[in-house]
Amino acid sequence: MIKQEKILITGANGQLGSVLAKRLQEKHGVNNVVATDIVADEDFVGNFEILDVLDFERLKSIVIQNEITQIYHLAAILSASGEKHPKRTWDINTKTLFNVLDVSVIQNVNKLFFPSSIAVYGTNAPKINTPQSYELTPTTVYGISKVAGENWAKYYFDNYDLDIRSVRYPGVIGHQTLPGGGTTDYAVDIFYKAINETNFECFLSKNTTLPMIYMDDAIRATIELMDAPKKSISIRTSYNIAGMSFSPEELTYAIQKIYPNFKTLYKPDFRQKIASSWPSSIDDSVAKKDWNWNPLFGIDEMTKIMIEELKLKQKTKLQKT
Repeated sequence: MIKQEKILITGANGQLGSVLAKRLQEKHGVNNVVATDIVADEDFVGNFEILDVLDFERLKSIVIQNEITQIYHLAAILSASGEKHPKRTWDINTKTLFNVLDVSVIQNVNKLFFPSSIAVYGTNAPKINTPQSYELTPTTVYGISKVAGENWAKYYFDNYDLDIRSVRYPGVIGHQTLPGGGTTDYAVDIFYKAINETNFECFLSKNTTLPMIYMDDAIRATIELMDAPKKSISIRTSYNIAGMSFSPEELTYAIQKIYPNFKTLYKPDFRQKIASSWPSSIDDSVAKKDWNWNPLFGIDEMTKIMIEELKLKQKTKLQKT
């Protein structure tokens, strides 16, 4: 008889965690998923625990009490927010990972998911079709912490046989939550302006092309990687995954197919320097080979869904007031 998986998610209130929690509940059952964050989510349906992942003993207690077999460690400070408090970002992003790694080894957790990012690449990397294996020289503390995390993930696999898996997320675009402090957040915020028929002020230049991924593809990639046979996993740092690549100008054009009068104004700020150090497109052929990764959403499909879902959310909110 196959043992029922018991899932723990850290950072469950975030853009990715809030959606992933629901998908994992659908897959494993509501009672078999424990969502955690530093503040409560009053709207969460299911098991929710307050957890600061810096608190090793609290983390260990939750893992033991709930007989956790898999951990999705999503708690982190993102790129743009991280540059405001570099040392704090380093402490939170690395110390929490160590706590999760050590608890997983001590308590024999079967699998651990650690999210990395395209922020691991630096200005020296090829901008187009950036390869899986290349020198990593990030320009942000967020990227530095992710490179360190990737290497520690491989170390714990090599030395403790901890089955830790990872993907390098591009910018994630979803309608479920508001942006959370990332450099690619413009690609979420822009849709809120579009449905309200107001102009959008973009903090990146119009031709800054970056890799992006629609939320449904990001979640599916995460779960498919975790479900893949252990023998199929050849990358023990982090896999490149790609969805689509576009610039703010190209996204504006996609929105104008639905809102012809919509306009974007460009006022680049400190985030432009971060974005300029990142790839424009990603080579994810290794993920495709190892666990059959394949994105399903392009810019036009994503734009249509984002606008429909945000308009519905707005209408529902108005009806409740």
